[in-house]
Amino acid sequence: MIDLKSPEPAKSNGLILVAEDDKAILELIDYNLKLEGFKTCLVGQGDEVFSAVQKHKPDLVLLDLMLPGEGGIEICKKMRSTESTKRIPVIMLTAKSSETDKVVGLEVGADDYVTKPFSTKELMARVKASLRRNKLINQTQKEVLQKGDLTIDLRSYKVSIGSQEIGLTLTEYKLLRELMAAQGEVLSRGDLVSIVMGPDVSVTDRTIDVHLASLRKKINPYADHIETVRGVGYRFKQ
Repeated sequence: MIDLKSPEPAKSNGLILVAEDDKAILELIDYNLKLEGFKTCLVGQGDEVFSAVQKHKPDLVLLDLMLPGEGGIEICKKMRSTESTKRIPVIMLTAKSSETDKVVGLEVGADDYVTKPFSTKELMARVKASLRRNKLINQTQKEVLQKGDLTIDLRSYKVSIGSQEIGLTLTEYKLLRELMAAQGEVLSRGDLVSIVMGPDVSVTDRTIDVHLASLRKKINPYADHIETVRGVGYRFKQ
């Protein structure tokens, strides 16, 4: 376990366990999480991570793929196969950027994947988005988001209206998922870019407008539930 002696926030938005062996990256993540009101538990050795997760029951784990000792893939598998830890969200952190590494991380149960070097803005947006989704799942005890007969299955990545499956692109799916999970909260265009597309994609905020216009057409008659908040962003009307 690592103690950076950094001050804890006066009011906590939750506990994040950060498993990362690079001290500079660990300090950067720790500092920014605390700016956002989170408490942190910091671990630098892979073989210490799972026991720390079991002990502290964090709200989310930021897990480096290449840890000394036990690697991130093995840790994630262990978390998903253990009743007390299987529902804790995991965001993988790694210097590897190949599509194969991302797929493997997601297949073993990671909820999201962030490639180093990353922007702290993107990482914080993804942490908050993952916590929103997990809170909603815990509240409903279902791994679906639903409004009327519009349904998102979070595990199978399927969207349907009634019995009809709707063919969305991955970007459209992620936009709809984040807006519905926000439960009426307004998400800025910048936040949506960070959560849905990542920093490696060269886009402007207006790119999101184009994707949302296409999404609205595909989910008609629920198009009007995606509301534009002028000068700010979007929300999904409850």
